[in-house]
Amino acid sequence: MMRQLIVCADDFAQSEEIDSAIVALIEKNRLSATSCLTLSPRWLEASKRITPEIRSKAAIGLHLDFTQYAQPKRGLPKLIMCTYLRLLSTQKIKATIHSQLDAFEQALNTPPDYIDGHQHVHQLPQIRDALVEILCQRYPQKKPWLRIAKPPMQDGIKAVVIGLLGSHALAAQAERRQIQHSQTLLGVYGFKGNLDQYQHKLNQWLAQMHHQTFARSFVLMCHPGLMRPDTHQQDAHHEDAIYQAREIEYQALSSAHFLTLLQQHNIQLVKDIHASSQSI
Repeated sequence: MMRQLIVCADDFAQSEEIDSAIVALIEKNRLSATSCLTLSPRWLEASKRITPEIRSKAAIGLHLDFTQYAQPKRGLPKLIMCTYLRLLSTQKIKATIHSQLDAFEQALNTPPDYIDGHQHVHQLPQIRDALVEILCQRYPQKKPWLRIAKPPMQDGIKAVVIGLLGSHALAAQAERRQIQHSQTLLGVYGFKGNLDQYQHKLNQWLAQMHHQTFARSFVLMCHPGLMRPDTHQQDAHHEDAIYQAREIEYQALSSAHFLTLLQQHNIQLVKDIHASSQSI
């Protein structure tokens, strides 16, 4: 049986090298979605690369950010603690979400096709409550769908932790409010290893789609990027902790081997979770 898969690249607008990799992969029909950091200082510049042709090939979403460019700046562990203890101001959370949606719409003249979270923050307590409420109020007719970060348990401890940090609660809220959402998130790993090892992981993730007969929608999360040839490793690592993994992911996704894997596993790339007509 053919399975449908959204291949989604995170972190659009973080850097020129990431944007170039994502656009190139969309143009080659290797990606079917990308998530945008609209609080990034270069968002307006980066958004110009999202042309009508790119939009026809890929869903364009909001990568909701509370840890990188949002103010006040908090690391993920501190944000998790504050949300679970419900220490954050609901008014400020809503203002932060609205500001990112405003920036998206002002640049692209359309709401996002979907919403996910940078470091999966959209699933945390307080944030998920505010997000669901805003989506219902702001988009009463056609709501963006939500990418739920619920990885298969066999993907390891990191996957289990990500799933436990609110995936079931967000999915339940979305269903109560009739918001479409994805079910299984593939692509979680520790950003370690070489090209062969990443390609092996791709094969495993694609194989898992046929084992999870209960799941109707799958998203493969990725973080491709191209590094400047004049950038020293130490400088690149200071700017982006996963820069080496980005280059490896780009090589894997742009390779003929990735197309072969899709064919072997009978998988079709799509850009929408609930319409098979959205294939690319």
